[in-house]
Amino acid sequence: MTLRLLTAVLGLSVAGLAVSGASAQTLQTVKDRDVLRCGVNTGLPGFASQNDQGAWQGLDIDYCKAVAAAVFGDPSKVEYSPLSAVQRFPALQNSEIDMLARNTTWTMDRDTTLGLTFAGVNYYDGQGFMVKKDLGVNSALELSGATVCVQSGTTTELNLADYFRTNNMDYNPVVIESQSDVNSAYDSGRCDVLTTDASGLAASRLEMGNAEEHVILPEIISKEPLGPAVRQGDTEWFNVVKWTHNALLNAEELGVTQENVEEMKTSENPEIRRLLGQDKNFGESIGLPADWAVNVITAVGNYGEIFERNIGVETPLEIARGQNALWTKGGLQYGMPIR
Repeated sequence: MTLRLLTAVLGLSVAGLAVSGASAQTLQTVKDRDVLRCGVNTGLPGFASQNDQGAWQGLDIDYCKAVAAAVFGDPSKVEYSPLSAVQRFPALQNSEIDMLARNTTWTMDRDTTLGLTFAGVNYYDGQGFMVKKDLGVNSALELSGATVCVQSGTTTELNLADYFRTNNMDYNPVVIESQSDVNSAYDSGRCDVLTTDASGLAASRLEMGNAEEHVILPEIISKEPLGPAVRQGDTEWFNVVKWTHNALLNAEELGVTQENVEEMKTSENPEIRRLLGQDKNFGESIGLPADWAVNVITAVGNYGEIFERNIGVETPLEIARGQNALWTKGGLQYGMPIR
């Protein structure tokens, strides 16, 4: 009986290893396909949207390009899959995409039950509320009885319910799948309030007929650490996406930019030399060439450049770095050391 039980357990263990090994092929699959499939938002200015020529642009888009540059040395080798909040997780779980870079909150449920692995936080955010100025509201605590437009399949729904219940307020939710339809419903007067991440509110306000007629209320009611995600069980691919993120942060901290990256190869700073593959081939440990980080920075710049180009104070969104500043400048962004 004991021997049979041991044999069964060992059989299950071997089967588990086989399944794990079978699933741990994303990097090679991407290389063989010669293109990265990246799941992105259907349209969120500053993070993922198409310009007048149909080209994708935004902070999350640059993360897709960065990973393509790390793997291929070519940021153009990306196939973008625009996904709604409801579609995004099944698309990743079913291998329709290789990575998800779609302003997605890192939560325990997603990290466990849904089988996702988050490679880092590329934007620290929090949920807020937007109303029309003529509503005469200055605080979210004045919203009792309001009709609130919210996107389905998001953490926003749960946060909304928690906030109103905690503050003993009533509300009437209008739950819609597409964020563009949520925005339209709010803009047309179907609801009094629009709620989503604060960065999303800034983007949505730009799409309204007259942005000046809308005000974002001061309350931030949740923690929304957003970042790229991959499937669990594929450590090699997870390492590629994770260390691409860390390379972007370390490059900013070390002053390596899109413009000076070639010049920086001659630096005597050991941290810069390791980042740029001049001392030891750290790329080898994640299945990439020694100059993988050089390719990343050449393609999209460092994290700070990505931020300022897409959503910073000089863009229409006018978002300050705030908690997304480097740890050396009072923020939360902290790149793990390459050594």
